[in-house]
Amino acid sequence: MEKEAGREAVTTRLDGSWYDALSPGWGEQNGTGTAVSDAPPVPGAPQSGHSAADIYREVQQSEAFREVRRRYRRFVAPATCAFLVWYLAYVVTAIGAPGLMARPVAGAVNVAMAAGLGQFLTTFLLTWAYARHARLRRDRPALELRWETQELTRGIDR
Repeated sequence: MEKEAGREAVTTRLDGSWYDALSPGWGEQNGTGTAVSDAPPVPGAPQSGHSAADIYREVQQSEAFREVRRRYRRFVAPATCAFLVWYLAYVVTAIGAPGLMARPVAGAVNVAMAAGLGQFLTTFLLTWAYARHARLRRDRPALELRWETQELTRGIDR
């Protein structure tokens, strides 16, 4: 690390010998000094004028990407608001109405304990609902976008 004006700057060295060790099939030389590609050329792949950044920007501006993000926000925003309201109601009630929270429900279990357990239950239910929503509504379109992006970026020098 170097010191610059009282702050530490992190520098990364890319000339280490372990950077030269490539994974099998990635950029290996074919004896003529050119890299060998395991993947066949992709029809419709971008020409050398496109960079990976251009492709990712294009995907980000696509309608399919916007739809995946829209589906994500339609679930997450209301679920987060509902959970925060439920949590804050529990905290405010515990502070503002201790008599209500101390009322027994069953044996030694009072309203505060039941509501606290309800917080845990709500967390697990919300996690299950999020995973189900992602699996049914977002995973397939997101995976299709990922594969399209991988196909478009294959063969581009990054």
